[in-house]
Amino acid sequence: MSNIVWHNHTVHVEKRKEKLGQKPAVLWFTGLSGSGKSTVANALENRLFSRGNFTYLLDGDNVRHGLNSDLGFDDKSRIENIRRVGEVSKLFADSGLLVLTAFISPFQEDRELVRNILKEGEFIEIFVNTPLEICESRDPKGLYKKARSGEISDFTGISSPYEAPENPEIELQNLSIEESVQKIENYLINKGYII
Repeated sequence: MSNIVWHNHTVHVEKRKEKLGQKPAVLWFTGLSGSGKSTVANALENRLFSRGNFTYLLDGDNVRHGLNSDLGFDDKSRIENIRRVGEVSKLFADSGLLVLTAFISPFQEDRELVRNILKEGEFIEIFVNTPLEICESRDPKGLYKKARSGEISDFTGISSPYEAPENPEIELQNLSIEESVQKIENYLINKGYII
């Protein structure tokens, strides 16, 4: 990779921040399948968009239809899935956007890898802390049922571990969608990401 050099652009992130009137960040939603990550991220993006903020939502299922369609669900593939999403998120953040990502991202080490490729303060870990029994009772895609019957192997929370964040910037637990969105919006305002 010695022949590859990062190309600096004339229009850089500081100019984009000024033009867009917001501080870029990656809001990294993590939690078990069925915890509400995508639902809250979607509702938050709608709120931010309505406020006039510039956002983009990367959802786990959607990314696996294209960018990561070649990956499976074994540990190695999960790690690569998160690495790729982290790199794409970094590019979106460099464009000045508030990037919302909704991925199980079960391993602490992988979430830290993404945190470390971003600039200081750009990674906001949001732990959607919903107990396994509630996620399993929701089971919107029928995945827990399939995992319990052995139809799906390497399923997070059943046959594959989930490492809960030790110190997330935001933890959502026992909150409605509206309360969750408000909590995150308040954080973004208080920390100067949005006005």
